[in-house]
Amino acid sequence: TTALTGVANRMITRRHRIGALAVAAFAARPAFGAPTAVFASSGYAIGGYDPVSYFRNESPAMGSDAHRLIWRKAIWRFQNAANMAAFEGAPRAFAPRFGGYCAMSLTVGAWSDSHPHAWAIHNDRLFLTHSTAARDRWLTDPERHIALAEAHWRAAHW
Repeated sequence: TTALTGVANRMITRRHRIGALAVAAFAARPAFGAPTAVFASSGYAIGGYDPVSYFRNESPAMGSDAHRLIWRKAIWRFQNAANMAAFEGAPRAFAPRFGGYCAMSLTVGAWSDSHPHAWAIHNDRLFLTHSTAARDRWLTDPERHIALAEAHWRAAHW
């Protein structure tokens, strides 16, 4: 029975390793598996928040369906016509870096959703993360984190 127990233990261990690898692969989608250039929950970039509001209001504000446009295959909503015009004139200046995916997750090559209230502006660019805790970790060394995320972002050909 000892030989059978050893074989059974090795099989269980191998199954656990294979299962753990499968879970890890699914949970952290690799950079080459990103679905779109812009993270857009329910079709709206930044969950429907106005990207210009982060710069002008210094906080996120929900956009309106009365002021919206499509850029990079996502719907962007704005508080008012002035914010929409500002974005139209310079979308890359206002759109979140890395398409609005979590900037912290991208440092390790994983694609993760972001949250509109977990944000930071660094060097005049908007960065989103999946949580305020992730944002706080990202802020400990933003230059390093940007460089790491940039390498994974470029590998996705955007």
